Amino acid sequence: MPDYMPHTEDELAQMLEFLGLSSLDELFAAVPAALQLSRGLHLSDGSPEPDVLARFEALGEANRARSDRLVCFAGGGAYDHEVPPVVRALAGRSEFVTAYTPYQPEVAQGVLQAVFEFQTMVARLAGLPVANASLYDGASALVEGVNLGTASSGRQTVWLSGGVPPHWRAVLETFSAGTGHVVVDVPLRHGLTVWPAEGDSGEPPGVLVVGYPNYLGCLEDLGEARRICDATGALLVVAADPVSAGLLRTPGECGADVVVGEGQALGTALSFGGPYLGLFAVAQQHVRRLPGRLVGETVDIQGTRAYVTTLRAREQDIRREKATSNVCTNQTLMAVYAAVQLGWLGTSGLREVALRCARGTRYCRESILALGGMEPVTGATPIVREFAIRLPIPGRLAIERLADEGYLGGLALADMVGDDGDASVSGPDALNGLLVAVTERRTRAEVDGLVRTLDKVVR
Repeated sequence: MPDYMPHTEDELAQMLEFLGLSSLDELFAAVPAALQLSRGLHLSDGSPEPDVLARFEALGEANRARSDRLVCFAGGGAYDHEVPPVVRALAGRSEFVTAYTPYQPEVAQGVLQAVFEFQTMVARLAGLPVANASLYDGASALVEGVNLGTASSGRQTVWLSGGVPPHWRAVLETFSAGTGHVVVDVPLRHGLTVWPAEGDSGEPPGVLVVGYPNYLGCLEDLGEARRICDATGALLVVAADPVSAGLLRTPGECGADVVVGEGQALGTALSFGGPYLGLFAVAQQHVRRLPGRLVGETVDIQGTRAYVTTLRAREQDIRREKATSNVCTNQTLMAVYAAVQLGWLGTSGLREVALRCARGTRYCRESILALGGMEPVTGATPIVREFAIRLPIPGRLAIERLADEGYLGGLALADMVGDDGDASVSGPDALNGLLVAVTERRTRAEVDGLVRTLDKVVR
């Protein structure tokens, strides 16, 4: 297949006629004027391909917010972790790169084995017995977790902690418009979820959703959430960080029924936002409601170990409208990357990564607060690998100034929760808030450089 397939004028006319439009300008009128190019590209007629490519590469150089150019302290769901060469060398082999979701397991034993190993390691990180072969990303995993929880409990009310990443919550709100879930946003105080007292919120929940740690970096008390679930008959869905699992008790040990997460930190580069990887694990009693692909281990007629996709009757290509969910594929390649990364690190390696993140985050936070004029958004609440601070200036302005100095200094909370705030942060915390993440890639010299630069740009 060629790299591109240009349309003829007749084909363009047919498409426009089908859409009821008169011109291409009318087709692209939905693009805001501020984003439209008001001039030409300054390319002469008949320019050779190398010259056109060089011109577009030069235009692309204007993109500054890249981790290969700026020292990256951004987080909020996508992190600049180290991806060892061995991960790319093994997971990037053609056998994996060219393989699609294994619909015919008998001809995809190698891929199925790699995905089975991925499932095994995710289950261990979650502290639950069963994990699926991955989902699209953390947000879609959250939606599927809530779907499973409401179906199991028989109640549509969802208590959603404000500590769950804002963009995940937005996706859940969108899906809930069609599924009928009643989402109750539960606010934070000093970075921790303030669950409603029994009887204060009307109908008891069918699902509780909480972050561990939450998107502000704070360590939530899963025991309290579990007690509420036990009292109300709700299921506990925990949005967990897989890297922090190197230090923390597993969500399963703390009573989670379902664990979801974003697996980007496990071997996948930032990649301008995707493709990423949704993690999903459940308690044994919920295995038949598990969404998406599930790879199992068995033996063939000769007694040799073999791998199959199992419990297929849960899926829409088998049961249509009676299926557990409408997920019909998985992020096989990203799952293989994660499996190789986790296998390469091992238990001690993952702990070392998590420990370096936690130590670097604490050092960075203490150094920034020592400057004066900046306050922690979450008070003295314990944090793990990212933290939120309130600056003397708007967070968006600080991000721009830090980029001019060579730092991707974090994420402006105003960009995450909107100008008016949400259930997690609001007012000055939203406007002037900055979310900073420190991974194992950041050196002490880089942290010191960020602190010095931040002191300069906020004055």
